[in-house]
Amino acid sequence: MNEKIIAAAEFKATCLRLIDEMNSDGQPITITKRGKPVAKLVPASDAVKIEPLWGYMKGTVLHYEDPFAPAIDPDEWEANK
Repeated sequence: MNEKIIAAAEFKATCLRLIDEMNSDGQPITITKRGKPVAKLVPASDAVKIEPLWGYMKGTVLHYEDPFAPAIDPDEWEANK
């Protein structure tokens, strides 16, 4: 599958049509500025799934006796020396 390469100005002028074409043929589009690639438009099914951070660590703490106790003895605190 060959990738389409298009200048940013042309993409701006025809973006809705190009998005429809990409969705129908599944062919990614590389957008360039002055001949250098600056962005890539890919079908949503090929896009990377971003996992939410909220609740990411849920279930990883197996046991914790006293959540309000200091992690180390106060005599070991650098501020108390």
